[in-house]
Formats: sequence, C-alpha cells, structure tokens
Amino acid sequence: MNSEVVFDNIISSIESAKRVLILTHESPDGDAVGSSLGMYIALRGLKKDVDVVIDEYSWVFNFLPYIDEVKREASGEYDLVIVLDCATRKRLYDPSGIVDKSRLVISIDHHASNNYFADYNYVEGNSPAASQVIIKVLKRLGVSLTKEICECLIAGIITDTGGFRFSTVNDDTFEFAAKILDLGVNISDIYIRVFQTKSKAQFRLGQIANSRLELLYKDKIAFTYITLADEKKCKALKGDHEGIVNVGQSIEGVEVSVFLHECDKGFKVSLRSNNSIDVARIAELFGGGGHVNASGCLIEDSLDNVKNMVIKEVKRAL
Repeated sequence: MNSEVVFDNIISSIESAKRVLILTHESPDGDAVGSSLGMYIALRGLKKDVDVVIDEYSWVFNFLPYIDEVKREASGEYDLVIVLDCATRKRLYDPSGIVDKSRLVISIDHHASNNYFADYNYVEGNSPAASQVIIKVLKRLGVSLTKEICECLIAGIITDTGGFRFSTVNDDTFEFAAKILDLGVNISDIYIRVFQTKSKAQFRLGQIANSRLELLYKDKIAFTYITLADEKKCKALKGDHEGIVNVGQSIEGVEVSVFLHECDKGFKVSLRSNNSIDVARIAELFGGGGHVNASGCLIEDSLDNVKNMVIKEVKRAL
C-alpha cells in the first residue's frame, strides 16, 4: 500500500473515530511529548473524546499547554489508537495493553527504523521530528493551528533537531517556525526552557559526568556515564540526565559521543554523531534505534560490559 493511500486511510480513520487514545514511546523526549499534546489539543478541537497517555517525562516540559491532562494509564475502550514518534511496538508505552486489544491502530512517525507495527503506518523517515509530520496531518483534517498547538509542536521540533542544528532540518521546518511567530509563539523562550534551563540536580549530574568523561580511539569517541547512586546523591528528578550526551559531542575532533545512564533494568545508552556515522545502526544491534545522528538503546548488563560492547561497535563504525 503506497504512502498516499495510507495517509488517506489515516485521515478517514481519525475523522470517523469518536473515542481516541494517543500513545508514544517510553522515556519520552520533547518530540514525544510535544507531538502527543499537539495532537491531543487538535482532536479536542474536533470534538473528539480523547485521552493522551505518556510515560513519566522531564519537568522541563511542564510549561506546555494541557500537560496537566496527561494520563499515566488508559481506561475503557477506544475506536482508534494513535501512536506517535515510536518506531517499534517494543518501545511503546502502553501499560494497560490497549494496543493489543484495539480495533484500529495507526502510527505517525519519522524514524527510518520504524518496523510498521500498526494497522496503518505513515512514516516520513527524512522528517526532523514527528511533530513536523503531524502538521501535515492536522492541515488535512482542517484543524486551525492555534498558538497552543504550535507551542507543543515547535517544542518537539526544537528538541529533536538539537535547536535546529541537525541536518534533517529542512525548508518546511523554518517555514513553520516563521508562520507561528504571527500567532505569538515565543520560539526563543521555548528554546531556553527546553535547552538552557537547568535544575541544581541537573547541573550537579553534569559535573559528575564531565569529571568521568574519557576521549577514546584517537579522541574520536567521547564516553561518560552516571549511575542510580549519582542521581540519588544529587536528588535528581526524571529527565535531569538529558543533554549530558551533547557535552561529549561538542568537543573538537569527537565523531561519536556515548553516554550511559543507569536505570532499574541496566543502562540506557545515548549515542550522538557529528558526521556521517550512522549511530542508529549501532543502537539497532542492541535492540534500540533512532536516527543517523541521534539514537539509543537499553542494555541489561554491568557498566563495564555495556561500555565495552558499545565502544567496540562504535570503533567498528568509525
């Protein structure tokens, strides 16, 4: 089924649905939160009975409109489930198991690694953010892009493009940014809130990670980590580790930055590359995924083993 037919089916499915559930991936980033809220506000405007369920997210997104209406679990039955910014069923946050018993599931995404797990899958693998893909969907639905919707979507775009730094940014990205200025959206304020506002705990975690930072393989690889003990010591909240991987990426000569973040199941691995190294392929080796320049995975093993396994594959890629 070609993409145009799939897109048409997704639009008609949304139009005919009365009760809708919006889901996204676990450990949500700004694009997951922004795209989900943007869609939620839009569907409310279309008089849909809609719920949005998101895993525990970073406090930095608390400024987004309608964030207080986010639920941690779904309840009841839905005509339609919309999955946003999620490449695989494995990564989906769905604690109630709604997807497995739903009549119709659609996926709207921008990960080239998407494995098309839904009934209808619309994936623009060259788009910088799921939030940008959604703009096309909302326009086709006849939704007027309000200030509140646009604040959510631009937050998603800003976070997934590293503040418009990644090569996936295109003409449509800047055209959208230019248009929403007329709606009174303060893009610079959103950028500051997402990237430049740090809690004391976040600052202290960064200090710890910086003190451990190593340059490996002729200084082409930057590596660091934080543990659960570090987070407890700093009284860190959810998401306070975000951005640490970018420190290594900013060092002259570094081609790949590797950051390990301990969780209850093992270590979450964040990978960033500055050039043509496809870190998504590295993450996929360990059951993860993402984008050419930004990806991640979860490895259930010890710190030393995870470090050795990941660095070995990064060296192979280099």
